[in-house]
Amino acid sequence: MVKKRDGELEKFNIDKIHKVINWAIDSISEVSLSEIEINAKLNIIENISTREIHQVLIESAANLISIDKPNYQFVASRLLNYQLRKDVWGGKHAPRLIDVIYHGIRNKVYDDQILTKYSEDEINKIGEFIDHDRDFNFTYAGIKQLCDKYLIKNRITNKIFETPQFAYILISAYAFINYPEENRLEYVRRFYNAISRHKINLPTPIMAGVRTNSKSYASCCLIGVDDNKESITASGTAVSIATASRCGIGIDISKIRAIGSSVNNGEVVHTGVIPFLKIFEASVKAWQQNGLRGGSATTNIQWWHYEIDDVVVLKNNAGTDDNRVRKLDYTVGMSKLFYDRVIKNENVTLFSPHEVPHLYDAWGTSKFNKIYEECEEDRKIKIKKKISARKLFSLIVKERVETGRIYILNVDTANEHTSWQDKVTMSNLCTEVIHPTIPLKDYHDHEAEIGMCILSAINMLEIKDWKDLEKTTDLAVRFLEEIIDIQTYFNKAAENFAKKRRSLGIGITNLAAFLAKNNASYSSKQALNLVDEYMEHFQYYLLLSSVNLSREKGKCEKFDRTKYSKGILPIDTYKKKVDEIVKRKLSLDWEHLRDEIKKHGLRHSTLSCCMPCESSSVIQSSTNGIEPVRSLITFKTSKMGKLPVLVPGVGKYHENYEFAFDFEDNVGIINLNAVIQKYIDMAISTNIYYNYNHYQSNVLPDSKVMKEIMYAYSMGLI
Repeated sequence: MVKKRDGELEKFNIDKIHKVINWAIDSISEVSLSEIEINAKLNIIENISTREIHQVLIESAANLISIDKPNYQFVASRLLNYQLRKDVWGGKHAPRLIDVIYHGIRNKVYDDQILTKYSEDEINKIGEFIDHDRDFNFTYAGIKQLCDKYLIKNRITNKIFETPQFAYILISAYAFINYPEENRLEYVRRFYNAISRHKINLPTPIMAGVRTNSKSYASCCLIGVDDNKESITASGTAVSIATASRCGIGIDISKIRAIGSSVNNGEVVHTGVIPFLKIFEASVKAWQQNGLRGGSATTNIQWWHYEIDDVVVLKNNAGTDDNRVRKLDYTVGMSKLFYDRVIKNENVTLFSPHEVPHLYDAWGTSKFNKIYEECEEDRKIKIKKKISARKLFSLIVKERVETGRIYILNVDTANEHTSWQDKVTMSNLCTEVIHPTIPLKDYHDHEAEIGMCILSAINMLEIKDWKDLEKTTDLAVRFLEEIIDIQTYFNKAAENFAKKRRSLGIGITNLAAFLAKNNASYSSKQALNLVDEYMEHFQYYLLLSSVNLSREKGKCEKFDRTKYSKGILPIDTYKKKVDEIVKRKLSLDWEHLRDEIKKHGLRHSTLSCCMPCESSSVIQSSTNGIEPVRSLITFKTSKMGKLPVLVPGVGKYHENYEFAFDFEDNVGIINLNAVIQKYIDMAISTNIYYNYNHYQSNVLPDSKVMKEIMYAYSMGLI
């Protein structure tokens, strides 16, 4: 006997299994009913539930997914969709959108303002936009990722309240809830079509949050810390609350004085930065985000900080928990002066920032080198030490290679090329967002600014032509513009930054598939020209959208703190060495756009950066961000299990993919990133790869890594 979903028992009938599998494989080539049934190894026991039987069929199809048999990913997806619809719909037919909303509000998982902002007639009209057949465009990995991570559910009972198209339509409806009534339904429809057709990639906080009562949609925040107990304590609280609000954390400790420094005229000997890093580490890891993961943070510190050589080793496996802070990642701020000293094999001098405040003020600017050299000669400065530049660089590289989590931020390039006039010294969790910050004096400081990352990405593979790109980028800009205003902020400093500067970060994803489809390798001239042309259009259309929004709503309050206000564009400030690898001339009317920006302003201080798109890419069966693939099939693991993820184009153009660990060097990746950086107004989360088999005795030389880091600097990577 088999137990049905309603609890009734009926006699086991093998024909029902045949019927479901036949439905799942219908019109899908190179899959087999018998192969699924044989692989399932069904063990039928008395009173087994139909759900248990169906789950075995899903797993059977999923376990058959391979490069040789890629279409089983669509069979497994159909079977999982079948189960999901039974659970949420209660049958084969979709409920009305209004009923889904009422049910969600009764269960306190949806924000009830949708019923006050839209009439029932409008909601019914929005419901007509839904195309539930798009559920079957997901691969198994995509629909499983949605079920496990993004669809609204009770994580105690695992009850799911929506199917994918309901999630997409509700994200669209809630986002444009404050748009003028005469055109908001049209924008809801357009945006729904863009995200349900996977043209736009949405980050985790937005995908899992918009439509719920939890209104924290920023992906990351950037927190600068001042050198006093009030700021350090307030920043620790901000780290904790921001993590609980689903943000990844970037935190800049560069101003905190070094160990052994005087406090209160010698009343106290300062403990240095490490004890405070332990506080930040505990704050980050204490919280769960979306019920699935702990928080994450990257600590920023400049190369000339007195404790730099102690900080960069904090993640390694040596030492004890007392003298290591392994659950944070670390970004080292670099500059040309340091690289020059490395090349010349000279020493550098390390300082405690509190003794050289004028040096910190000059950090990242053209004044830095002169003031730094003056500080080196100043005998009044007590807390300082000399170290070989190569020895320090070698230490950074060693820890970078061994942990994979010591990042590089070229601070002088960031100040030259990003759109900010205000000085920037730090980046976010994944190092693609560059924001100025104003440290907290206390947690409720109304003058401080915490940088907020409002992110999205364009799926390159799904864009048909330039007109499609223009429309899609405009939708992404308008969507994130609304997100700034409808989300809540964990404190006033975060709101200050978001609403006064209105900084967006829109990137690209699925680059590896885009190149493979166009039969272009990462290091080829064809790839450089393709990406150069694409990124020119991409950034141009982002700026055009922001100009149009500035006409509609006015420029952002702190627009005059950007280079854009002076008519300076990214195409003016990139490292001209890029022109040696790409000689294509600009094809759009940038001078007209420049004039429009100077005349009308921009609604946003920044518009672009390239983020990893790690977990969100799985939904769209997309390769991660701008990353090369490591293999044609990967198995992504989480607390919910293991997912087989195939690259796009298996059976069509998968032989065109290059694998990250097959590269002889990273020059091709660096050059491609340099072309991207030429156009965008923040930064890129860039990984580089080393296959130890390529080196003598399987040992990666420090010099190899150093040269590629310095080459990236020379090409303008931030």
